[in-house]
Amino acid sequence: MDEGEKGKLKWNRRAAVCKRAVSSFLAVWMVVMTLGTAASYAASDNKSDTGAGVSAAPGGSFTLGDGVAAAILIDAATGQVLYEQNADQPRPPASMTKMMTEYIVLEKIKNKQLTWDTMVTTSKEAASTPVDGSQIYLAEGDQHSVEDLYIAMAVGSANDATIALASHIAGSEAGFVDLMNETAATLGLKTARFTGATGLQADTIITARDTAKLAEIILREDPDFLKYSSIPSYKFRPRDTKPMINWNWMLESNKDVTNFKQFAYEGVDGMKTGYIAESGYNFTGTAERNGMRLISVVMGAKTMQSRFFETAKLFDYGFNNFESKTIVAPKSVVENVKTVKISKGAKTNVAVVTETDVTFLVRKGGESKVEVLETKVKPADELVAPIPAGEPVGTVTYAYTDGSGKQLQKTVNLVTSEEAKKGSWWRLMFRGVRNFFAGLFSGIVDLF
Repeated sequence: MDEGEKGKLKWNRRAAVCKRAVSSFLAVWMVVMTLGTAASYAASDNKSDTGAGVSAAPGGSFTLGDGVAAAILIDAATGQVLYEQNADQPRPPASMTKMMTEYIVLEKIKNKQLTWDTMVTTSKEAASTPVDGSQIYLAEGDQHSVEDLYIAMAVGSANDATIALASHIAGSEAGFVDLMNETAATLGLKTARFTGATGLQADTIITARDTAKLAEIILREDPDFLKYSSIPSYKFRPRDTKPMINWNWMLESNKDVTNFKQFAYEGVDGMKTGYIAESGYNFTGTAERNGMRLISVVMGAKTMQSRFFETAKLFDYGFNNFESKTIVAPKSVVENVKTVKISKGAKTNVAVVTETDVTFLVRKGGESKVEVLETKVKPADELVAPIPAGEPVGTVTYAYTDGSGKQLQKTVNLVTSEEAKKGSWWRLMFRGVRNFFAGLFSGIVDLF
């Protein structure tokens, strides 16, 4: 074998070794990639699809039953949304419509235009209410107090009592509907379109979000609402053989009632159920625990019972996973706005602090970040001494970012923390002279 053949044989051996090494590497690489892909698919399969608008709970995910068409859960104190599902889809609210009727009645009482003792004469329109819904069988000319009719509406969802109140306030149900829509516009309920006072009409529509907003407004402005919405039963007339039973089976007071104790939920004291064939079963509820009040809305549930079970899921989610956290105490000093300039004071500025606290519902155990997003203060020429302590002089906006990256914002007033007394004429004169020469000197320096 000559030298050329020996070299060729040696090269072929080396090539074979390299080929085997490359083949082995590729085989190992394919195994690793296959295992990695499998692990990736396994990890992906273990992730729960929470769906649109569904918030993930710590340690897992949270979803409502398939039968719910729309839902929302909010903090009653701030309106902060904790969960939502199709919350911006307008739907018939059915008898949840009566919350607007109740709100208007409460506002009339608050403004001294009605009293609870005002006697209402049942109109022909009210006495002619169709019998295919809840009612107390009013006859034309019957007289009952506003309070009795209100309770019949709030507890028994009585349609005839609702129309009796509506026609008393506005002359007719149609006139009252105009008032309902005017009120909705004033309150910022952009999706609400009312065509009746009772909710029997399928073309009355509103979103879950706006329904929750209405509930929030009622609870904030009319605390008497809960006094009536929490009544478990009520005998409308002395001669009635049975009392009306509250359609809200979740009332905490039902915990010892045989038929309802499976639905009773700790802290529930309102608000309103609703059903017509076009809407499915609806419920706006509210519950308070340890100083934290939540509002829930469930729309389009398939059964009378499921609307309560799904509401209980919402409340469990809220109370189990969130806590109220004060991130800024009242009367706190803002680092970059410790004082504001004023005019004609003994001093040229006055110390300021936050008027109220800044509180959010935050995930339990989650990390958080708080920052001052914006400050605004009035100019000195608008803040003329004397100025009392506690006088609003500006605002500060705080941003809170939770562990998931979601940002919440709240704006509070900046107020004076002490009285700013007016300066004496002597002090103000010398301050004016000093400022004049300071300005003059500055102008001269600028010439050079």
